[in-house]
Amino acid sequence: MKGLVSSGAMGALSASSGISAMGQASSHPNYRFGVQLNAFPIDPKNFSTFLSALADVKRIGYDGFESGFRNVSEQFSAPDSARRQIEATGLTFFGVHIFLNAPMYDSATTIAPTSLYESVGRGAAPLGAHHLILSGAPAKDSDQLNRKIEALNRAGGFAKSVGLRLAYHNHWPEFESKIGEIEALYTRTDPALVSFLLDAGHAYRGGANVPQFIRVHSQRIVAFHLRDYKDGHLVTLGTGTFPLAEVAATIKQIGWKGWIENEEEREDLSHNGTQVIEPAYRAM
Repeated sequence: MKGLVSSGAMGALSASSGISAMGQASSHPNYRFGVQLNAFPIDPKNFSTFLSALADVKRIGYDGFESGFRNVSEQFSAPDSARRQIEATGLTFFGVHIFLNAPMYDSATTIAPTSLYESVGRGAAPLGAHHLILSGAPAKDSDQLNRKIEALNRAGGFAKSVGLRLAYHNHWPEFESKIGEIEALYTRTDPALVSFLLDAGHAYRGGANVPQFIRVHSQRIVAFHLRDYKDGHLVTLGTGTFPLAEVAATIKQIGWKGWIENEEEREDLSHNGTQVIEPAYRAM
């Protein structure tokens, strides 16, 4: 199996990073392992299902997690108890993610409406989240792209004001853009306000040379999403054609620091929980 840690190197890395054969969380000085909770069947109206997912994440050995905003929005009005329960798991709440169906994005900026991301940011910060993560629709032309860049800078300023760090999460259309959207986002947004959660799997689907992109833009990247493909379909990390070993080598060679997360989504929207995030953790 391809992975961030090859089987031959596991013993040496275990000694230096604190990873044990029992799957204890990494204490590598440069990166930490996380998981996007999309793989779990969480009921936003039942917080116990969220906590149950975190228990599984912790047991497997992850250091932290990222969650869609809907999973925690019911806790925004009274966050203290929820925060204590999250912190009791020993996991870091890497960030809260706003992903919407395309028509729900602001038509002018192609990211979440200001009222939504401000509400989510103000609600998630007291829960202990570290990042406000925004996805968006692709810009249709240069004018819309300019507005998107300006909007991300404004969103970054807001996130900073409530103690969060903004990270933009890409899908494959940004890499397929005929107007150079992904390069514009990485080079024209304000580094002091906007960081990036590079979905390396989506970048791969969009035709990118992922290791090369990482080398060029590593200083803007605070985290990765890893996902794998086989014959054009999503499969468990380490079992497809995504260049995981090459990405791992690049991350190590450049001394990048941050979060490495897997996002075990499926086209049929199935929620397979530990059945997919446990082998993905082993691949990482």
